[in-house]
Amino acid sequence: MSVMMRSARRLRQLVGGARSLHQHAHGQRTVGVIGAPFCKGQPRGGVEKGPDLIRAAGLISRLQEQGVAVKDYGNLKFDDVVDPEPIGMLKNVLAVGSANQRLSEAVQEVKKEGKTAVMLGGDHSLAIGSIHGHSAAVGDLSVVWVDAHSDINTPLTTTTGNLHGQPVSFLLYELLSKVPTLPNFSWLKPCVSARDLVYIGLRDIDPGEHYILKELGVKMYSMTEVDQLGVERVMEETCDYIAARGNKPIHLSYDVDAIDPSKTPATGTPVVGGLSYREGVYITEYLCETGLLSAVDLVEVNPLLGKTQEDVQSTVSTAVDLLLGCFGRRREGNHPLGYVLPEP
Repeated sequence: MSVMMRSARRLRQLVGGARSLHQHAHGQRTVGVIGAPFCKGQPRGGVEKGPDLIRAAGLISRLQEQGVAVKDYGNLKFDDVVDPEPIGMLKNVLAVGSANQRLSEAVQEVKKEGKTAVMLGGDHSLAIGSIHGHSAAVGDLSVVWVDAHSDINTPLTTTTGNLHGQPVSFLLYELLSKVPTLPNFSWLKPCVSARDLVYIGLRDIDPGEHYILKELGVKMYSMTEVDQLGVERVMEETCDYIAARGNKPIHLSYDVDAIDPSKTPATGTPVVGGLSYREGVYITEYLCETGLLSAVDLVEVNPLLGKTQEDVQSTVSTAVDLLLGCFGRRREGNHPLGYVLPEP
């Protein structure tokens, strides 16, 4: 048995059983897919095309082929909210607040139907609604945030005003006093403790963000730690940390820019020196084995930013493989439950 299997199964045993949070009695995983074609958390058009591209690459059928029961809820329809001007530095506040409220409601619906929620973005500002809706439905969460960026700027530390660099600050209890009251955000209350947050893949952190991370003692594995420890050790420590915090349901928020841009170039804020394809997929396989994975975001696929069709195809296919890894795809191969070898 691999180290990954042993460690992840140890975590399952601590949970009190090997069955996933969202498996039927016979062991089949159940997934609800929500498309969130939203781009106003950042300045570049095209990221709203991500959900349909990921579906077109065969996500749904490939999940089904590996024994996952999938309900596709389609794409959310967001109100066409127009922000007349920035609020201070902040851009598109009304649109981002409105879209995330809609997404929170949709994720709550998926969770109340007993499924693992998969949110296809769109930009990473959508994690506000996705994580809020998940917590509203199931209670306290552990959040594993895989990203080149920590996205924990507050509206007062941001240097760009783009809300896709700020979602974590809206979600943490500890930063409530540092986030000003904003229009269209009155529905939102913090729902995650900084002690229940783990970052993996960081390599582009603003000074204000670095201060926040250190001040709050957030568990984080920058690419320096990934290089030093190896991804296997990073995941073992991550899951031990989650277990010590009480084995809460895991919300995985995965930005494709966590992967090195040589593999995922069609994204808005690429940063060299990222996770390899193999490291990125290993993270999803490992979290799948814990049985605690309860919701997944896959965000920031932007086909308009690929220089070639190959750039787009590589980015989209990597996104699909990351999601398949979350739900049981093993690189050693799979066979469906109940498979019987045919006889002559």
